[in-house]
Amino acid sequence: MGSPHHQTILGIRQFKCSKNEIIDDAVLTLTKSIVKRGPSVQFLFVRVLFENSLVRNTQLTWAQENNNRSPFVPLLSSETKTEVRQPPADLPHIQASLPATTVEVMLSSGLNDGQWHEVRFLAKENFVILTIDGDEASAVRTNSPLQVKTGEKYFFGGYRNQMNNSSHSVLQPSFQGCMQLIQVDDQLVNLYEVAQRRPGSFANVSIDMCAIIDRCVPNHCEHGGKCSQTWDSFICTCDETGYSGATCHNSIYEPSCEAYKHLGQTSNYYWIDPDGSGPLGPLKVYCNMTEDKVWTIVSHDLQMQTTVVGYNPEKYSVTQLIYSASMDQISAITNSAEYCEQYISYFCKMSRLLNTPDGSPYTWWVGKANEKHYYWGGSGPGIQKCACGIERNCTDPKYYCNCDADYKQWRKDAGFLSYKDHLPVSQVVVGDTDRQGSEAKLSVGPLRCQGDRNYWNAASFPNPSSYLHFSTFQGETSADISFYFKTLIPRGVFLENLGNTDFIKLELKSATEVSFSFDVGNGPVEIVVRSPSPLNDDQWHRVTAERNVKQASLQVDRLPQQSRKAPTEGHTRLELYSQLFVGGAGGQQGFLGCIRSLRMNGVTLDLEERAKVTSGFKSGCSGHCTSYGANCENGGKCIEKYHGYSCDCSNTAYDGTFCNKDVGAFFEEGMWLRYNFQAPGSGAKESGSRSENSLDPQNGAPDLAREEICFSFSTTKAPCILLYVSSFTTDFLAVLVKPTGSLQIRYSLGGTREPYNIDVDHRSMANGQPHSVNVTRHERTITLKLDHYPSVSYHLPSSSDTLFNSPKSLFLGKVIETGKIDQEIHKYNTPGFTGCLSRVQFNQIAPLKAALRQTNASARVHTQGELVESNCGASPLTLAPMSSATDPWHLDHLDSASADFPYNPGQGQAIRNGVNRNSAIIGGVIAVVIFTILCTLVFLIRYMFRHKGTYHTNEAKGAESAESADAAIMSNDPNFTETIDESKKEWLI
Repeated sequence: MGSPHHQTILGIRQFKCSKNEIIDDAVLTLTKSIVKRGPSVQFLFVRVLFENSLVRNTQLTWAQENNNRSPFVPLLSSETKTEVRQPPADLPHIQASLPATTVEVMLSSGLNDGQWHEVRFLAKENFVILTIDGDEASAVRTNSPLQVKTGEKYFFGGYRNQMNNSSHSVLQPSFQGCMQLIQVDDQLVNLYEVAQRRPGSFANVSIDMCAIIDRCVPNHCEHGGKCSQTWDSFICTCDETGYSGATCHNSIYEPSCEAYKHLGQTSNYYWIDPDGSGPLGPLKVYCNMTEDKVWTIVSHDLQMQTTVVGYNPEKYSVTQLIYSASMDQISAITNSAEYCEQYISYFCKMSRLLNTPDGSPYTWWVGKANEKHYYWGGSGPGIQKCACGIERNCTDPKYYCNCDADYKQWRKDAGFLSYKDHLPVSQVVVGDTDRQGSEAKLSVGPLRCQGDRNYWNAASFPNPSSYLHFSTFQGETSADISFYFKTLIPRGVFLENLGNTDFIKLELKSATEVSFSFDVGNGPVEIVVRSPSPLNDDQWHRVTAERNVKQASLQVDRLPQQSRKAPTEGHTRLELYSQLFVGGAGGQQGFLGCIRSLRMNGVTLDLEERAKVTSGFKSGCSGHCTSYGANCENGGKCIEKYHGYSCDCSNTAYDGTFCNKDVGAFFEEGMWLRYNFQAPGSGAKESGSRSENSLDPQNGAPDLAREEICFSFSTTKAPCILLYVSSFTTDFLAVLVKPTGSLQIRYSLGGTREPYNIDVDHRSMANGQPHSVNVTRHERTITLKLDHYPSVSYHLPSSSDTLFNSPKSLFLGKVIETGKIDQEIHKYNTPGFTGCLSRVQFNQIAPLKAALRQTNASARVHTQGELVESNCGASPLTLAPMSSATDPWHLDHLDSASADFPYNPGQGQAIRNGVNRNSAIIGGVIAVVIFTILCTLVFLIRYMFRHKGTYHTNEAKGAESAESADAAIMSNDPNFTETIDESKKEWLI
């Protein structure tokens, strides 16, 4: 018989029970003979070492029975008990209760963690002490003497409470777990005697064993997840780890800025996880998405223009750079990037740099793997030169660096380090700063990396029998697989890896089903995701599969994830021996199509490189625009590239990566813009000529039977001309704001004595808010859409011509044109438009964008005044529609348009009630401040130029008698037709 110090009791379940059955009536009863003392003693001491693995509320209870009273009335007609439980507020505590005293101890962590814990309870005359795991938790004294009397029996694990006026008793919730080293009044209880039922009894208790298994050793919770356990399983808490899943295996972040871009995100700070489920944690970077290529920027703590001060006895000054990420994390970024660079500069005065041409360098920098490098920005590995030495333009041609000439004046050597296997710069050592008069300043820019080779790493599978092979997949207890595929066939094997009996396999079972199957020795398991639409549609689809010791799951695109729990008992390790086959192997139906971005346990398989060395394969995939072309907005054209795609915004009025950034400008009073449909130097078309061609910036031949005009504006002044299109005939088109602030569209196509007017009355457009205008004409049908309101159609008179003859110029803000102008236009032309215009487009022409960006059409644009780029006329407000009774635009056959909820990408959900009130107020205040500052700057600049003599009014002779300055110019210059004299440079941009 073993030593009593190692006796253990189990009070959770009997082995005859099913695995999910819990025994709630486990009780160990000890008679008073277990301790050698009298029936009445003035103190009580109990010590229990227990282990509890359950998550739900449980009790660790002992109680004493007094024979002189009711059978279950311990300690002076009351009970003494200690509980361990998890209350709703998740604050674990232990409580000890006496007739007039309660001691309760709050714990920082739960006791149901499957580990051994010790509880000591001591009650004497005037105080009670409760100790947990060796720490004295509380000592309470009573106001009156406390009498402690022991009873006939001690109950451990649970007890029955006698019902009032009844012979029935109710079992209190019992302890479920293990106890050992039970002591009562400093005497160790011999559980072997209890097992023979000599000093006590027990029910549903197994003595001399503990069946609790520590399921958190080994710990299957990855990436810092916290492990806790139940009786037959474990639970991983992944809070604040950056990972999710049953074992905290999957990263909740995208692997790169490239991935965020294709989710439609814009430039901002993002968390990325380059190795996914691998050991490296996520890091925060800035993603610059303003260019065609996405830049990932990792910053450090070195300030720009840092003065190099101090040096150690060896006369070297060491500048250490601390990055916002670890070197391993940065290496993961540089390894997957297509290109990386880091700017470095050295300002010097009598401080030599590389000591060229033949000396030992005074300065060097340390990069990846702590390697020293003796080349500078603008040069390359192994070349001890600076940028000026490579370009042969150093201040002193005898040296390869400007600073090596050792001048007493400030010089500079700067450039980009672009050999990414050496980056980032972690340290710069400067050596020549100890001489009298020597000074130096150092600058190191952030690490900038472009592209993501892993995201677009792809291979084309030319026939169903083709496959690529890789080394055996190592995923014994935890495995994740993710990739993109596109195909036109309804079935095929994506990948497979075999063992003796174990295997893992992913396949397209049908046009709408993807299957994930495996066997770890407990029999084959298959998980199937069914799509409501075909998957063989030549579009990119994403597959994510995971298998661990707790469960397996499969997800396709954003369809609901399908999962299967692993059995609590049985094999857990996936043992594979064969090569990993991507595509069909062994006579199976292979895959025909493209697979890209194949990652297994955070490691990207290089499909492109393997395809290059495998006969019959083609590296890379084409057709990215079939899946991502919709990301190019506002008429942007998707352009195929080897690694991805880009959006061509040249024929739109927008800018940005996805052609979704408004291009607009602020117009001061008197400013105007003119776009000539004919290229400079081409002759005027004959009056009355007809053309059916589409509008082409190169030959000036528009589709005269159809126009589409889109723009947005904001102004507070009326009347004014927003847009005017002239012709070599009497035809014209104008969009005006009338003196009342209402909008008017005027069309004159010939065949009618007066222009056809469309008046949008009862609504002021000169209210300072942005408004969107869309006018489309096809022959005699004109469609107008204003802001978010429903489109309204109008029809030109039957006598009107259907062709816009010989378009000449498009004006914004004001009309500066020769010949006869419509009287209404002439009336609204002075003083001109003041406000903002944005995203102006006439068919395929964007005149405002051509003035603010260098495009093929920029040579056709002439402006007066300086255009200040602004988006103050963009993004029309989304207002709730007016009721049908008060809305003058309401049509009975059209439903009122409802305002869409703005989408908040940061939260991934719509903001309730349309807009956030606080954000709107703050945004309004900021807009007013910015607008005021801009206006002040503009007036100051004009004032300064006027007094410096650099601004000229260019008034023509006879201006005193003319109606306006424009009239004076036209009356004194009969040859004035299309352009202002080129000698007046101050008028042009």
